[in-house]
Amino acid sequence: MAPDEANTAWRCLTEEGLTRTVPSVSGPDGVPRAGIELPEQLAQVRAAFERYLALERALSPHTVRAYLGDLDGLLSMLARDHDRLAALDLAVLRRWLANQRASGVSRTTLARRASSARVFTAWAVRTGALAHNPGALLAAPKPYRLLPAVLSVAQVEAVLSAATAGAAEGDPVAVRDLLVLELLYATGVRISELCGLNLGDVALARRTLTVFGKGSRERTVIYGVPAERALKRWLNGGRDALATTGSPAALLLGIRGGRLDPRVARSVVNAAVAAIPGTPALSPHGMRHSAATHLLAGGADLRSVQELLGHATLSSTQLYTHVSVDRLRAAHDQAHPRA
Repeated sequence: MAPDEANTAWRCLTEEGLTRTVPSVSGPDGVPRAGIELPEQLAQVRAAFERYLALERALSPHTVRAYLGDLDGLLSMLARDHDRLAALDLAVLRRWLANQRASGVSRTTLARRASSARVFTAWAVRTGALAHNPGALLAAPKPYRLLPAVLSVAQVEAVLSAATAGAAEGDPVAVRDLLVLELLYATGVRISELCGLNLGDVALARRTLTVFGKGSRERTVIYGVPAERALKRWLNGGRDALATTGSPAALLLGIRGGRLDPRVARSVVNAAVAAIPGTPALSPHGMRHSAATHLLAGGADLRSVQELLGHATLSSTQLYTHVSVDRLRAAHDQAHPRA
């Protein structure tokens, strides 16, 4: 829709003065929330923003739900006193954040919600839903950058050795679980990316996978010999044992022959890590953190690790540099004249 057409559409919607209310959709976890009620104009703005996130920005369903979850609180507060988006100004945004801070919401959550509000108000100005952008002046506390939990190299070896022993008898589920662990650690992919892989995304001769990440961005990741062994074992019998006539072309399958659910893959990682004494509680994302950490500690440069992980910005990858202090100290001791 052209800018002039968008402006006309929003003016018409505002002038109609509709007051019908509609409930909100499911929360970020997919479970329906107790529905919020929005005046029709605000509900239609929300629906248009959802389409923008999903279609124009091509964000994942999970990310779209996260944006809408943040926005629902803002629109719900606005709707208590107003039925038009035009009433949204900087004072409303500041009051929205202040109320959350008073209720004990963390700095990280406040920063994320402020960012969501800025994305929304910038979009609203571009489409003519708002005349001015109040979000441009909205300040929020900087989030704490929590250091991710990671496994040591020895702990990863223990986890993978135990999984290899479990797959030795050829049980197809154990063979699949070994592959899940090997690929997560070898490639650093996200769990959703791993479960979304199809057979056609695997290049056995080059030991690479074609991954579709956030924003439908495509990238190629590589894996090593141990992951190759686990992959061949899975493809040479394990997958066929779980496949049915209705199975999709997914690389990883569940016990009923469908595509492996990310929740099942998470439980596989949680159980495998918990079985090793002394390991921290770890999610599949922790395997990704561990892979990035060990790559940097082994001498890989940030730009290469960024490419492997599929980070849009280098600042996201820099989070992992905190664990390379020992390497930095060794370099300092070796190179600095007054070390």
